[in-house]
Amino acid sequence: MAWRYFPTARKDIKDALQWSSGNFGRAAAPRYRQLIGVGLSEIAANPKLQHSYELSALQPGIRLYHLRHSRMRAVVDGQFVRSPRHFVAYAIREADVVIVRVLHDRMEIAQQMPGSL
Repeated sequence: MAWRYFPTARKDIKDALQWSSGNFGRAAAPRYRQLIGVGLSEIAANPKLQHSYELSALQPGIRLYHLRHSRMRAVVDGQFVRSPRHFVAYAIREADVVIVRVLHDRMEIAQQMPGSL
């Protein structure tokens, strides 16, 4: 499946890369970028992949996948992100996966989700 983004998701990715760089140095940003790319590719290949789950009680149709589950497949120069801290929130829509948000795992998810898709 192809994926597309909500505008907030694009900003979230930019913010996650800046957070990574600011907290772990400029060398960390390429690893986090690779991790996000691998995670998104895995979601597009199988939107109901293992370790993803639907937020049916909170917002039906929205699934979450924590990027820690993709970290060992996102190696850059022999290194990987040891403790990823972001979830990908997404929805399956016909032939697309819609990336709704990329959220730090300490955020209150319910407050960050759009009202309707």
